[in-house]
Amino acid sequence: MAPMMMIFHDKGFKVSGSDLIENEAVIKMKSMHIRVFKGHDGSNIPDLKKVLVVYSSAVKQDNPELIESRRRNFECVNRGGALALLASSYNRTISVSGSHGKTSVTAVISFILEKNGFKPGFMIGGKPGPGMEAFSAGDGGIFVTEADESDGSHVLLKSDLGVVTNVEDDHCWSVGGVEKLYNNFREFARNSEKLLYVNSPNTDKLFHFHDGGKPFNPTAYEFKNLSPSKLLEWQGFQLLNAATAVEAAVMIGVEKASAEMVLESFPGVQRRMTLHYDDPVKKITVMEDYAHHPTELENSIESLKKRFPGRRLRVVFQPHRYARLARYIDQFAAELSKVDEVVITPVFAAWVEKDAIDSRDLVSKIGSNASYFEDMWDSLADKMVSSTQAGDIIAIIGAGDINSLISPLIGKLRQ
Repeated sequence: MAPMMMIFHDKGFKVSGSDLIENEAVIKMKSMHIRVFKGHDGSNIPDLKKVLVVYSSAVKQDNPELIESRRRNFECVNRGGALALLASSYNRTISVSGSHGKTSVTAVISFILEKNGFKPGFMIGGKPGPGMEAFSAGDGGIFVTEADESDGSHVLLKSDLGVVTNVEDDHCWSVGGVEKLYNNFREFARNSEKLLYVNSPNTDKLFHFHDGGKPFNPTAYEFKNLSPSKLLEWQGFQLLNAATAVEAAVMIGVEKASAEMVLESFPGVQRRMTLHYDDPVKKITVMEDYAHHPTELENSIESLKKRFPGRRLRVVFQPHRYARLARYIDQFAAELSKVDEVVITPVFAAWVEKDAIDSRDLVSKIGSNASYFEDMWDSLADKMVSSTQAGDIIAIIGAGDINSLISPLIGKLRQ
């Protein structure tokens, strides 16, 4: 929500909002003279005749600001609807959808365009590394954004170039089932003047269809045909993300060599295969990755083993959403059984209080190399450090608040 607020502000709109806590984003917005209230209250709604009210998926229908806005007959739209409205204010829109890799691909496309003389507007779902912001209003020409399949809002975007990284059945529970999820991807494709997708049996099947009697001709990206270039310095799934972004930039009008050249200085995206700590003497390394689906977890573990061959791999994993854990628990267990040690924390619920299947069930399915830990992050850091040996790789993996473990863990390792 915060990057969207700041882009609307930079484009000249009068913007205000509210949050429960004064976090880093709120402090940044206040420095830009954007009014942000602490806490939700109907009196926070501006005393104006015409207001567009934008609410996130975390906002329930009994929210006092939403109630007050509807009482005053203001237009209320969810985040996806507001994103579509924002995108329509640009000359060209590039939307990146898919089950995995959206944030990374969006960030790389935006970076390539910026470094090649474009002034794109963009909105990245994660936080890029040093030297790059997560958003920009740009000059009104091109807008690059993630297109969220988890709530079906990607169907609202009208894109000049739609990019699909991959399609799996993740999030099917939140949109009405697998077929509805797949149909949403087809509608996203129909709403794109051009479509670039990474080829796979699933995407090939989804995106070769006739629309109103006319064949729909998307561009299928054959990753295996990658030619020798600067891209080959990248690793694993990050290589696929970068290659897809380069292909998209070429379709926009960037020379391929120029697109690949700037990748040398790409700062990365935080929580995506991020190196946080590396002691060259004791050979103890702390990595972090955002993987929260079995496919992502498989790629993370594979990449870590290739990067650090022969070293003991210890994973702290936080399941993300009860529905995802219940659907993929066997696949999660199969991937986590491949590491030397795994500690499972409680599920990051994401607005759902509990379910029949929880983290303890995952531990029992993994086997003897797994344990369950439910306590403060500081206590978990103590546990990990007390059994750390020279040569250990400690990988913190998950999409919830498990990144809160990193600071105390590194602090104790340094001690």
